[in-house]
Amino acid sequence: MSPETRQTFLVSRTDAIGDVVLTLPVCGRLKQLFPGCRVVLIGRTYTAPVAAACPWVDDFLNLDELLPQAGAAQVAALRAYEAAAIVHVFPNTTLARLAQKAGIPIRIGTRNRWRHWLTCNRLVALSRRHSTFHEAQLNLKLLQPLGKQPEFSLAQVGQLVRLVPTEPLAQQWAGQLAARPPGQLSVILHPRSRGSAREWGLDHFGQLAQLLHQAGHRVFITGTAAEGEELADWLAQHAAYITADFTGQLSLPQFLAFIAATDGLVAGSTGPLHLAAALGRHALGLYPPIRPMHPGRWAPLGPHAEYLVFNKPNCEECRTQPTACTCIRALAPVEVATRVLAWQPLPQAEKAPPNNG
Repeated sequence: MSPETRQTFLVSRTDAIGDVVLTLPVCGRLKQLFPGCRVVLIGRTYTAPVAAACPWVDDFLNLDELLPQAGAAQVAALRAYEAAAIVHVFPNTTLARLAQKAGIPIRIGTRNRWRHWLTCNRLVALSRRHSTFHEAQLNLKLLQPLGKQPEFSLAQVGQLVRLVPTEPLAQQWAGQLAARPPGQLSVILHPRSRGSAREWGLDHFGQLAQLLHQAGHRVFITGTAAEGEELADWLAQHAAYITADFTGQLSLPQFLAFIAATDGLVAGSTGPLHLAAALGRHALGLYPPIRPMHPGRWAPLGPHAEYLVFNKPNCEECRTQPTACTCIRALAPVEVATRVLAWQPLPQAEKAPPNNG
């Protein structure tokens, strides 16, 4: 494939927000390999604002809008991109079959998905579950069929994880962040994970809110509307330490703008944690040592990203617990507060929209 020829690449990642953020380096690397190329991210409706906020993504194909169409229309929609290649970062059998029918010349998938043997013509030996590499590093390995790829360090990969808010923060929310004293931090606590990660616990988050408030900093709570209802009693009990509750009030573009206007976020291994890291904010992740949930695989990537994990080789005894474990709860609130209090206040992040096509 010639780097001089303007080409279109489809990158498919049709799962959660955090997974999409950690796929952005694939889009950025394609821009490095093929300057001037067009990168189209294929995802679900709820991840469209993430694609719009990434400077490396030129267009977004919404799988939720594609699949209800008739079969011939689905194939025609893919064919219309005249793509040189599609990279199936997240396996989707239907999409892989459509890409084959659309005649996309290079169709990249992993060898360990047997359906890829039927639908893809470039197979990469890639096993994620027991790998020692980070998820973003593993994603980049899927570009091997497009040319020899180096082993990227996490620092190098982190430079390709970038988001820029696509709209300014609405004045009704911006007022909550105005006129802060010098040295005061604006910190988001995102207590829930919607089942995507082991949770630190509301009691711990409550103690953290109190410690940060007592140190003179502002504390904001975020989450979905459903999580806000679940947190109602907890929010009332800790109202004295919480500057504002934003659960269920922000669209995803506004959530991105809000994170970018604060200093940072504390959460488990969730989408908001990865959004904060990609926006260049402080992002402190709280992790269990369980494989493959540990930070070696899922740590946030960004200039101010960090994590805490209990110093234990593996908490296998906690594996059967659905959301919590004794190892993540062994992280003391004072330890987390100490890490946050070492943050330096950050200027508000860049707000110009990315150069999307």
